[in-house]
Amino acid sequence: MPQLQATPEIDFQSETYQDAYSRIDGIVIEGEQEAHDNYIQLTALLPDYKDELVRLSKMEARHKKGFEACGRNLKVVPDMVFANRFFADLHGNFQKAAAENKIATCLVIQALIIECFAIAAYNIYIPVADDFARKITEGVVKDEYSHLNFGEVWLQAHFEEVKAEVEAANRENLPIVWRMLNEVETDAHVLGMDKDALVEDFMIQYGEALANIGFSTRDIMRMSVYGLTGA
Repeated sequence: MPQLQATPEIDFQSETYQDAYSRIDGIVIEGEQEAHDNYIQLTALLPDYKDELVRLSKMEARHKKGFEACGRNLKVVPDMVFANRFFADLHGNFQKAAAENKIATCLVIQALIIECFAIAAYNIYIPVADDFARKITEGVVKDEYSHLNFGEVWLQAHFEEVKAEVEAANRENLPIVWRMLNEVETDAHVLGMDKDALVEDFMIQYGEALANIGFSTRDIMRMSVYGLTGA
């Protein structure tokens, strides 16, 4: 975007940047906490995978500490009240699905949607991050792909029996991601992150995940509409 090219040097100490960063840092900290809690909760639904899920949850806890350190490095206090509200809808849907023993829905929310959202956000953030946060985020991204892979592998192995549930979970939760992206657009722009690039990266990551599970290109295009239009 022209505005970004006009200001290549980001002032990480400016009041405007730090105000926006307080919300973005809060979001990533809360996102990692949600992921940690979700993987622990999944151990009850998938006891055969308990060791792997606990391992993933511990990785998320490390990520959270890393992003807390990023805030301290910039002397920014993360806005956790905003972050909790930001994740409220996905959090509520995950809890509802877990209570109903809907494993596929839980995996769509956590291992696909939240992980793809995180990977996309981190990919777009890394080139414009301060040096400390860049190193932290680059390490986190590598881990997130393994979390995404866990969901893909389980859903692919049970594809025929869970296909309809995955489609329903997609229909209910992808519009939430669209609203989340809109809500964070202004703050992301202050950090040098382009919303269009963020949306594009998310849809690529999410589409590839759906393809790996077993959905056709036509299915993926149809399912993606729910994110792009909020239909």
